[in-house]
Amino acid sequence: MTLLVKAGLLVTGNGEEIENGWLLARDGMIEQVGSGPAPDADEVVDEANCVAMPGLVNAHDHMYQWATRAYVPDGTLFEWLAALYPVWAQIDADIVRVAARAAMARLLLSGCTLSTDHHYVFPPGRPGIFEALVETAREMGLRFHPCRGSMSLGKSKGGLPPDGVVEEHDEILAHTEAVASHYHDAAPGSMCRVVVAPCSPFSVTPALMEESAELARRLGLRLHTHLAETLDEELFCIEKFGRRPLEHMDDLGWTGDDVWYAHGIHFNDAEVDRVAESGSGVAHCPSSNMRLGAGMCRVADLVRAGARVGLGVDGAASNEDSNLAFEVHQALLLARARETSPQALDARSAWRLATQGGAQCLGRDDCGTLEAGKCADIACFRIDDLAHAGSADAVAALALAPPGRAQAVIVDGRVVVREGRLLSADEETIARELGATSARLRGA
Repeated sequence: MTLLVKAGLLVTGNGEEIENGWLLARDGMIEQVGSGPAPDADEVVDEANCVAMPGLVNAHDHMYQWATRAYVPDGTLFEWLAALYPVWAQIDADIVRVAARAAMARLLLSGCTLSTDHHYVFPPGRPGIFEALVETAREMGLRFHPCRGSMSLGKSKGGLPPDGVVEEHDEILAHTEAVASHYHDAAPGSMCRVVVAPCSPFSVTPALMEESAELARRLGLRLHTHLAETLDEELFCIEKFGRRPLEHMDDLGWTGDDVWYAHGIHFNDAEVDRVAESGSGVAHCPSSNMRLGAGMCRVADLVRAGARVGLGVDGAASNEDSNLAFEVHQALLLARARETSPQALDARSAWRLATQGGAQCLGRDDCGTLEAGKCADIACFRIDDLAHAGSADAVAALALAPPGRAQAVIVDGRVVVREGRLLSADEETIARELGATSARLRGA
């Protein structure tokens, strides 16, 4: 099966921008990129009014949170978590499926083609949650890296979450290995790869962190956790472990090119260098950080140091949306505000965070750019609409005025969004089911 994508401007992501460019894909992989007369193909997506670029990569999310948006709108992270833990304790596979469908629909419509999901809430006696996530991604047509998250440090043992939402150490490791053996596909072009992801220093024991890293490396899986998100977390680590958050990760074997952290806001200069030197990655979540008043990630410093940096929407309970193209806009402006300089981050570098940067965090050398031999994951954004028509620099315009949705999205050589409409599911049905599910959860 061959697919031809034609665009007014083709941005490959490796520094090349081709006017009236085209891309030929065969069986889900890019075969040729060029300009001028285009080859024949079984299917053609002709978007002369669009910029086509690599599909966006979402490096951090909590999809179940689509069912709990707009709770605690003015709380800090710890206040927000304390209020929501009891609500999340009521989730089951059906709730997760409905919420994930909404999250994935919104991501696809924003041009996202590859997403992770950090799921760490597994209430006792409610099976099938991880399975629901994987099945939903398959139905929606999203390339997916589900994280088997976990919490094992309850309030009675000095952690933040209530004891009712934490799991036993051995059960976590056993289930993690089971889902990895069933769902993880390490082959090039894989649509599903499993990640080992204990939640955070304030919700997981050091022993579980260490053994999770050992398990992941034995199985060839990547590692993900929250780190350095708030000053409350920093204080917790200093008081409980006598170490700053990144020092604590170093002690536990949680640095390296198979590790990426969510947030990474409160790093000092030496820690910025340590993240880069170790090969670890950071998923920057600008909207969530601003919504919770957590602080501003040192994105420009991390990039200058050579660290791998991607973008994440984070959970919709701390963002209220999953528009990854909008996070490009937020990252651009927040970096400039932090450094009080318009040179802190330029538009093309911001788009690079959302494409190559995210792919690098997730360990995907087959995604993130549009080149022969890479996955045929493409996002097309209109530049002739009211928000962008007449702009002198189309790529910069799309970052400065973020598109509400993509015009076309292709994942694995399959068109999943056409003319701004989702093809793999019905938006109105998703919204109706989400409303009913959220109401049910509020009344639980």
